[in-house]
Amino acid sequence: MSTKRDYYEILGVGKESNVDEIKKAYRKLALKYHPDRNKDADAEDKFKEISEAYAVLSDSEKRAQYDRFGHAGIDGQYSTEDIFRSANFGDIFRDLGINFGFGGGGFGDIFNAFFGGGRSSGSSGPERGRDIRHDITITLEDAYKGLETEIHVSRNERCDACGGSGAKPGSKPVTCTTCNGRGQVQHVRQTMFGQMAQIGTCPKCRGEGKIIEQPCEGCRGRGSVTKRRTIEVKIPPGVESGMHLRLAGEGEAGVKGGSSGHLYVIIAVKPHPMFKRDGTGLYTQIDVPFPQMALGAEVEVPTIDGAEKLKIPQGTKTGTVLTLSGKGMPRLNSGFKGDLHVQVNVDVPDKVTKEQRELLKSLADTMNVDVKPKRLFG
Repeated sequence: MSTKRDYYEILGVGKESNVDEIKKAYRKLALKYHPDRNKDADAEDKFKEISEAYAVLSDSEKRAQYDRFGHAGIDGQYSTEDIFRSANFGDIFRDLGINFGFGGGGFGDIFNAFFGGGRSSGSSGPERGRDIRHDITITLEDAYKGLETEIHVSRNERCDACGGSGAKPGSKPVTCTTCNGRGQVQHVRQTMFGQMAQIGTCPKCRGEGKIIEQPCEGCRGRGSVTKRRTIEVKIPPGVESGMHLRLAGEGEAGVKGGSSGHLYVIIAVKPHPMFKRDGTGLYTQIDVPFPQMALGAEVEVPTIDGAEKLKIPQGTKTGTVLTLSGKGMPRLNSGFKGDLHVQVNVDVPDKVTKEQRELLKSLADTMNVDVKPKRLFG
């Protein structure tokens, strides 16, 4: 499940903070933790963490989702690339006088560092594969007990025939002669302001720096093939709708020896016909005959885990809510269970026998209750 820290806590701001205050807090932390300036082993991870927090809280739509649903509102709605796409890092970094990316790379490098799998022009090193999302719907009983199940996903995997190189076995990619392996080419053109150089992706190798002259027949030169896989998933007790599981390394295959992406399983819990849920609390209703409400009784009530005895105190009024402790939902990753709240209502029969009618009239007389029909007019 998601173990991310609170975004407001990460930036050291309150939930009432405006965009300018959030930006100011991020500038201060970015200057402190940017890997170009901070060589501590954990600086890069901290920089990614504060950058993700800023990317969400500086966007009004994403911030509203986060304020309402927490991390589930972000992870379930946006890919990592979507989170960072609208954030304005460039102006902040320029003002601070630090590089856009890690180690002096271009702006695209910051995206590679944040979510992997994004391919910048001329990139020649290993690249992590893309993450995959899979939605699963479970019952409330599954959420109560936990569930081990199988899901089926289609994903790109490294081609076994060529080992991911894309080249026919026995051959190798050759260096692109157009860009000399850089993946980028420079075009110089004359303008009214003088000569201007423009750098773009090499059209011949498409930024790879190498050309596959003899493509692998198994993957047609792509280096990967699409396969459908069956993956076992263990859902722990206590999950709620919007939560997710992360299966590390079960996403798309990496490029050029890079690690595989992750598989995110997004959970939805179906509404239950008998119980309503609020966190660890469960709520239900039962109808109880009048004599038991008046005299007191012990009745059976349904719970998420079988029937239980519920004591009805003497003189219980209709609409009263009684509680069975520990008969609610489990709290995630703990031994705690919430309560079951039972609203008891008087069960009024649709029909009564002649004998029952006489008994009810007699009871009404002893209680000085007038049950004779009255004429409303005349």
